[in-house]
Amino acid sequence: MADQSLSRARTPEATEAGPAAPATGNGISRRRLLGTAGATGLVLGASGGAVGYASAPAGATPLASVGEGRVEFHVKHQPGITQPLHARGHLIAFDLAPGAGRTEAAALLRRWSDTARRLMAGEPSAQDDTGVARDAGPSSLTLTFGFGHSFFGRTGLEKQRPAALDPLPDFSSDRLDKARSNGDLWVQIGADDALVAFHALRAVQKDAGSAARVRWQMNGFNRSPGATAHPMTARNLMGQVDGTRNPKPADSDFDRRIFVPEEGEPAWMANGSYAVVRRIRMLLDDWEKLPVTEQENVIGRRKSDGAPLSGGSETSEMDLEKTDSRGNLVVPFNAHARITRPDQNGGAAMLRRPFSYHDGIDADGAPDAGLLFICWQADPLRGFVPVQRKLDRGDALTPFVRHEASGLFAVPGGAAEGEYVGQRLLEG
Repeated sequence: MADQSLSRARTPEATEAGPAAPATGNGISRRRLLGTAGATGLVLGASGGAVGYASAPAGATPLASVGEGRVEFHVKHQPGITQPLHARGHLIAFDLAPGAGRTEAAALLRRWSDTARRLMAGEPSAQDDTGVARDAGPSSLTLTFGFGHSFFGRTGLEKQRPAALDPLPDFSSDRLDKARSNGDLWVQIGADDALVAFHALRAVQKDAGSAARVRWQMNGFNRSPGATAHPMTARNLMGQVDGTRNPKPADSDFDRRIFVPEEGEPAWMANGSYAVVRRIRMLLDDWEKLPVTEQENVIGRRKSDGAPLSGGSETSEMDLEKTDSRGNLVVPFNAHARITRPDQNGGAAMLRRPFSYHDGIDADGAPDAGLLFICWQADPLRGFVPVQRKLDRGDALTPFVRHEASGLFAVPGGAAEGEYVGQRLLEG
């Protein structure tokens, strides 16, 4: 989890705070405004709050920093991919209703896109808005839409189905619940306020109407912006710093690894990406029985600060050949961080943007908790699959996690002004 398979830093560009930040026009410092979030993809609201739904009357107190964060809907790549981790998230998959096809799907994506544009701007939805988020700003809300393998058969678009959307191979550690896996359509919702996120979830569900029915839905969370003294890599529910080696948008090969190129195939996927979604349960009772030193050997990094066991700080290069006084590898051969490194997997890389989850306590007292793992890549066969295959063959972390649900979705590029997401597929 610490490096390549389960998470990412709160900010995609840095893990340490920069110099003192200047104040914004409304007297809120930029650092306070962003909290632990990076500025990637963020458009700040005007003094006095976001437009429309959350705008404040003259003389009112401006929205707090978290509420002011705004992400644009009409962008090259769909929102919710390169933005920093959100504090709250919902994942929801739908199946088209019996008898619904391409026409109904196009109308639904048109409704969803209009709702996403409105809510991300801090405005109410067009029809029967619930008012749940009436007092809040956009809170960096993003909505992201994708298509599953089965969608193309249901809409008569089999010839447009990408080869990269072929079903994932079986892995020996899988314990998948089919009822909570896959789906025709997938929506990812993220925000830095729980009510804003729920408001979007409810709007998406209502917009589906008679065209689609919910297949499964999952809820997740991360740290809230401003919860730490300075921007830092997130921790997962095992307490590990998680996401140190996540690809960064500033990397020269970032777009090539994460997004389908403009000239890619099929043409409707230009500037899009592929999302692998896995519900990974952490067996926390077993994990927490391990002494910290054994936990660190499983991961290959110090629990306190995420530094590799070979020494240095969190961002220091891991020395895979370093041995101790008895000749043993300092970073064990089956340590999770060693196995998941791109240079140990033919350069395979993916952008992890997960949520933690906790769905209560089982009858035996064990927490149903873990990670809603979401990773993005230009091609799953070159990103997720080779890394997971290698983990399947001997990851020290395997006894402490269980993959319980899975999905793979084609996420097209962002919608241009006047378009809806997926229009080039559904009307091309």
